[in-house]
Amino acid sequence: MNNAIRDILLIIAGSFIFAIGVNYFAIPNRLSEGGVIGITIVFHYLFDWSPGIVNFVLNTALVAFGYKFFARRVTIYTIIAIIFSSLFLHVTVAWGNDINDDTLLAALFAGLCVGLGLGMIFRAGGTSGGSAILARLANQAFGWTIGKGMLIIDIAVIAGSAFVIGQERAMYTLVSVYVGAKIIDVVVEGANERTAVLIISTSPGEVLEAVTNRMARGITILDGQGGYTRSQREVLYLVINRYEIVPFRKIISEIDPDAYVTVHPVQEIFRKGYKGR
Repeated sequence: MNNAIRDILLIIAGSFIFAIGVNYFAIPNRLSEGGVIGITIVFHYLFDWSPGIVNFVLNTALVAFGYKFFARRVTIYTIIAIIFSSLFLHVTVAWGNDINDDTLLAALFAGLCVGLGLGMIFRAGGTSGGSAILARLANQAFGWTIGKGMLIIDIAVIAGSAFVIGQERAMYTLVSVYVGAKIIDVVVEGANERTAVLIISTSPGEVLEAVTNRMARGITILDGQGGYTRSQREVLYLVINRYEIVPFRKIISEIDPDAYVTVHPVQEIFRKGYKGR
C-alpha cells in the first residue's frame, strides 16, 4: 500500500512538471512535441482547443483500445497519469510567456521539464499513454521494436507540425524532444549508470586485491580456458558505476597494462540488497 501511494504521488508530481514543460515553455514559444501531446499542441494552435481536454480525449480513446497490451497495474497507473496530466494541462494553459529571441533556451527547458515529468511517470510504473500504445500496435502490425515505433511516431508528428509552426520551430522541437529523451533515461535508469567489466589478466590476484581494497567493490572469479592454448585462467567480473571507470583504469594500468578488459553497460540489476554507490 505504501509503495502504491508513493508511486501515485510520483505520477501526480510528474504530471504537473510535464504540464509545465508544455504550457510554460513549449506553447508560448510556438514549439511542439512528439507523439500524442504533439498532436494536442497542434490542435491548440489551429483551433485554440484546451490541451488538457484534447490530451484526455485522445489518450483515453487509445487506452480503451490498447489496454490489453499492458499489465493491469500499468494500465491503472497510465489512467491516473492521463487524468492528472490532462488536468494540469488544462489548469496551467495560460501560465507561460514568450522567451523573446531565445527559442533554443525555451526548447531546452521544455525538453527538461517534459523529460523529467515523463521520467517520473515511467519510474513509478505508468506510461505516457498514446505513443506507447501506438508503438505497441506498430509492433504487432509491422514487427517494429517499441523504441523504433515511438521514434517514428515522434518524427512523423513533428514533421507534420512543421506545416503549422514552421520549419525552424520544428527543428527546435527536435532539440527539445532529444533533451527530453535523455532526461527520461537519467530519471528511469538513475544517474549512476552501471557498467559491467570483464578482466582477463596474468595477475588476477593482484587486480582482485587492488579493486577490493581501493574501490571497495566485490569481484566474481570465473573459470576460463584459452580457446587456442587450452590453458586454464581466472577471469574476473565486476559491476561498477560509470564514474568509477577512471580509477579502475588506473588500477589495471599499474598492475597489468596488457590485461584484456571489456566494458559494457548494464541495463538493470536484480539482486536483493544491491545498491550502486
